[in-house]
Parts: sequence; C-alpha cells; structure tokens
Amino acid sequence: MTATGVRRLTVTLYGYAFLDDFVLLYPVYALLFAGTGMSLWQISSLFALWSITSVVLEVPSGAWADAVSRRRLLWTGPLLTAAGFALWVVLPSYGAFAIGFVLWGAGGALGSGALEALVYDELDRLGAAGRYARVMGRARAARLLGTVAATGLAGPVLAEGGYAAVGAASFLACVLTAVTATRFPEHRARPETARPGWATTLRTGLAEVRGDRSVRGALLLVPAVAAVWGALDEYTPLLVRDTGVAEATVPYLIMAIWAGVTVGSLLAGPAERLGTRGLAALIAGAALALAVGAVSRSLAGIALLSLAFAGFQLAEVLADARLQHRVEESRRATLTSVASLVTELATVATFGVYALLGRGMPHSTVFAVLAVPYLVTALALARARAATARP
Repeated sequence: MTATGVRRLTVTLYGYAFLDDFVLLYPVYALLFAGTGMSLWQISSLFALWSITSVVLEVPSGAWADAVSRRRLLWTGPLLTAAGFALWVVLPSYGAFAIGFVLWGAGGALGSGALEALVYDELDRLGAAGRYARVMGRARAARLLGTVAATGLAGPVLAEGGYAAVGAASFLACVLTAVTATRFPEHRARPETARPGWATTLRTGLAEVRGDRSVRGALLLVPAVAAVWGALDEYTPLLVRDTGVAEATVPYLIMAIWAGVTVGSLLAGPAERLGTRGLAALIAGAALALAVGAVSRSLAGIALLSLAFAGFQLAEVLADARLQHRVEESRRATLTSVASLVTELATVATFGVYALLGRGMPHSTVFAVLAVPYLVTALALARARAATARP
C-alpha cells in the first residue's frame, strides 16, 4: 500500500512539474518584450511587477493553503497563468505584459508552499518523509526537462508560427498542468471546517520563526540561495546573445544550460549527505563558476554558467529540504511561503540592482558582480558550522 501510494504521488508530481515548465514562451519572452520596443528599464519593471505580485500574495496564499485544500490551489494557479499568456500574444503591449505578469504571479503564489507542503505531508503519512529531498530533486529535474523540451521546440515553433504559435502552446501546457493537479492525493489530519483560519495559521507560523533559531536559519537560507540566480535567469538570453550568436541560436544554448541544471537536481538525494560545510563549498564553487563563465563571453563560458546554475539548483533543493524537516505540518505551507516571500523581495531588489548596474556595464560584468552575494552566503554557512562545532 505504501509503495502504491508513493508511486501515485510521485507520478502525479513529476507530470505536474514537467507540464508546469513546458512553456515555450519561457526562453523567448524577453526577446518578445525587446522586439515590441521595451527598454531595459521597462523589461526590468515587468520582472519586478511579477515578483511584487508574488510578494503581496505569497504569505496569505501559503496560510490559505494550510487552512483549505492545497490541491484546489494547485489547479487554480495554472489557469491564471494561462490567461496571462493569452494576453501576451493577443495584445502585445506593455499594459498586456504587465497584466499577464500579475496573473502569472498570482498563479505562482497559489502553488508556492502548497505543493511542498502537500508532497511532504503525503510522504510523511506513508512513512516516507525521508525521501522528500530525493523526490523534490526529481520533481525539479522534471521541471527542467520540461524547460529543456520547451526551449528545444521554441526555436522551430517560433520560426514557423511566430509568437502566436508559441503562446498557444504555452496556454495549452498550463491547462494540462491544471488537469494533472486534480490527480494529487490529499489527506489532511482534520476536516477543513475544523482547521484554524489563515490569519491564525499565519500568526502561529511567524511565532515559530521568531522563537526557533534553527527554523529561522533554515528559512533564511532558502532566499539566500534562490533569489539572485532566479533573477539572473531572466537575463540569461541577453547574456547569451552578447556572445555574438544569432537570436535563433539563443534557445538552443539556453536549452544546454538547463540540461546541466537538470543533472544538478537529480543529485539532490545523495547530496543530502554533504552537511553544512559541504553545502557552503557547493555554493562557493557555483559562485566562482558564475563569475568566470559570465566574463569569458564565450561558448566555454556558457558551459560554466550551466555548471553554476546546476550548483545553485542543487543548493536550493537542499535548503528547501532542511526547512521542511524543521517545521510542523499545520504551518508547513505558511512557512514555506514566508521563505518564498523573502526570496521574492530579494529577487525584486536584484532586478533593481541589475537595471542600475546595466546602465554602465555589459551583462557579463553584472553577472559577475552578482556572484558576490553567494560567496558571502557560503562564508556565513561555514562560520555557522564552525560556531556549532566549537565546544
């Protein structure tokens, strides 16, 4: 029974994760924005609006997911994203792009926290909570396979049907994601009517963060790892284009980058044995690969960028697993959403820094400068480990 339950959960999760990122617009929407005359500041403001929407909705939606059906939120979110993508290709303009990002941000906020909480609690119910990092690493690999597949198809679909065809395929993928989400198993400890409201859940979750140093540290590690490279991902097509390749070649190089990141996700299970010191070394190595790869402005540099992103992806999975192991079931989605909120705030700040630095620096230099926060994070982890080991 346990094996059957785990299989049903993981098959649904991997299918959901693949379809959720099988969006042909991903590798080309920055080019779509630039092609309609958007300046770098306008593009950055769109990215910031996307993150701000998530910031506003992130924690309330997480608390809501602890108070109502998490599965319900997981199928509603992709439908909002689908509506946003439809707007982009039907009415390509700054206003439509902005509304689309608001819908996308809302859809992402509904699933953020809810997915991790549902998966962890269902595994725990089946006596398999120890598999969480491995399962989520594979889920992220499935997402990346979706990204890689979508990126590989984006070039020929764009060449044949333009942005209308790319948008239609992205819309369909979102609808299929919603359909798949309805297949998630969900068993809650109490009936929905007996659960505390989302405001009460939020208050108790924040109290746990304030009162438990290990929870607070695990929560803050998530944005420290995820925020900067998550923002840099949006500018990667522009960095790749600066190597001198044709625009039609950009999706293929992006696909190569994400193929490397997929391998990083699959290493999450064995990498749990790294410990704090090993995690610090992983983050520092990825930071150095990011800086060197960016400034080289060559195909070899793109390979190093792939290696760096793979390291950050692996570190992000490990940081999430550390957080899930430390929080209570009744507040799991709430605190996961708090971590995502801090991540989004840091991401918005990164977009602003990028736009500011980009006024006087090439994309390669900006990427290298933004590797510095990861070196700081690695140093902080190493110092924390040394302090813990000290008598």
